[in-house]
Amino acid sequence: MKFPDDLKYTREHEWVRIKGKKAVVGITDYAQKELGDVVYVELPEVGDEVVHDEQFGVIESVKTVSDLFSPLTGEVVKVNEELEDRPELVNEDPYIDGWMIQIELSEPNEVGKLLSSEDYEEYVDEEMGEIE
Repeated sequence: MKFPDDLKYTREHEWVRIKGKKAVVGITDYAQKELGDVVYVELPEVGDEVVHDEQFGVIESVKTVSDLFSPLTGEVVKVNEELEDRPELVNEDPYIDGWMIQIELSEPNEVGKLLSSEDYEEYVDEEMGEIE
């Protein structure tokens, strides 16, 4: 499994790529493997507010339906509309083509609450079992 060093992570298995005052959000490689084949993603609208640790969407796979939680607080400025027709992009490339939303940060200090790739890898190993 991949946990790129340039990203931050949450214990709910979302990743964040910080670009100035904006953050791109998706789910981790570990999360997509646990979910199985993704068949539907429900995301917020551009202009919606998202709040740290609160639900911002839903992801459905052949196995289950799971809530998506916002790692940071801010306004949604972009949504990956391609996921509407091709939700499998989350499985194929969760860190690039499978991104979900872009947020304009309103609470930049929340970034400090996120996990590094090393910390996230340890978390997955300890909480979820052995990493492949």
